Amino acid sequence: MSIKDDAFSIMHAALNSAMPDEAVKKALRELPETSGKIYLTAIGKAAWQMSKAASEILGERLTKGICITKYDHVMGEIPRVVCYEAGHPVVDENSVSAAREAIRLVEHLEPDDLVIFLVSGGGSALFENPAIPLDELQDITRQLLACGADITEINTIRKRLSHVKGGKFAELCAPAKVFSIILSDIIGDPLDMIASGPAYPDHSTNTDALNIVRKYSLKFSPVALNLLSEETPKELPNVENHITGSVRQLCKAAEDECLRLGYEPHFLTASLTCEAREAGSFLASIARDHIHDGKAQAYICGGETVVHLTGKGLGGRNQELALSAAEGIAGLDNVLLFSLGSDGTDGPTDAAGGIVDGNTCSILSEQGIQISAVLQNNDAYHALKKCDGLIMTGPTGTNVNDITVLLIKPEVL
Repeated sequence: MSIKDDAFSIMHAALNSAMPDEAVKKALRELPETSGKIYLTAIGKAAWQMSKAASEILGERLTKGICITKYDHVMGEIPRVVCYEAGHPVVDENSVSAAREAIRLVEHLEPDDLVIFLVSGGGSALFENPAIPLDELQDITRQLLACGADITEINTIRKRLSHVKGGKFAELCAPAKVFSIILSDIIGDPLDMIASGPAYPDHSTNTDALNIVRKYSLKFSPVALNLLSEETPKELPNVENHITGSVRQLCKAAEDECLRLGYEPHFLTASLTCEAREAGSFLASIARDHIHDGKAQAYICGGETVVHLTGKGLGGRNQELALSAAEGIAGLDNVLLFSLGSDGTDGPTDAAGGIVDGNTCSILSEQGIQISAVLQNNDAYHALKKCDGLIMTGPTGTNVNDITVLLIKPEVL
């Protein structure tokens, strides 16, 4: 197998390990007994896959359900579950109309009723009933994405501009109980931040939110600023939460596959949070230091980097990371790096991420493309497309952060 074959084998092994089916089924074994009706609400990029698994287990015990996921992520009908598609990473009108259908589903429930709430990353944009005009919320979201704010900072703001985030959806379900199953896409698995915590007490404060506005010089209307000063629910006695997966699981599966393929794996971190370009440059420096060690090695990182927008191109954090690394590994034989989002999408593109090797820089240079200029314009997608460097998986059905792997494979192996 070539080093590129190895890379795709590692990708597939990692993604397969993070599929939520078995995890959802395992969590449902702890479902409390109820004499009332059972309803289901699923939100996020993995909502369809999670809903399908829950429907197969519950069968006719499920009264009705709603699944809200990203465009092109619904893979078919699910018995007793109505599926909606909506906008991501920016809320759109379908996000709002679908959320309102979910609210209608859980309003006026009885104390013996039970709501199964399936949560995965992306839910913040896909599930929204805004407390400000939609166009204003969209503008604030774009400001947060462009300034380099991390996901925790973004969701701290989102909670306070919403009628369903920050524990408010669980309040709408009361007096019914909520059994929440969560697929984590945030480092450290903070339950109040995943999908902005619709069914979990909020640990952030209004002071945190106001500090974020000042930190990034964000433009807010007086009404939005006033909402940031209102406190969110800190106790939710009607909720039981279960975490089903995280990025560490993704990295462990990649590590196991690297071993099987003959690489010596080095698990660096599951908490990668720096600028995407910096991460790419750092991993390239590792390649330069260890290219002459004479053994096959793999360096594995999980997490979620950030991109500070400086241009108007098309791309995503994984594509920027890979393209940045391409500069540093230029000319190195048998060195490859890939970086991809486990959900199958990277930024506002149809690619999951990027894959580069020691030849990528020269291939682009021959076409008059300079990587530094591409990164300045945040146009990694089009550059990688010109060198067959885009990873195209389509929607994967899961969402547990990103994974980046650097492979070094001397020719003698």
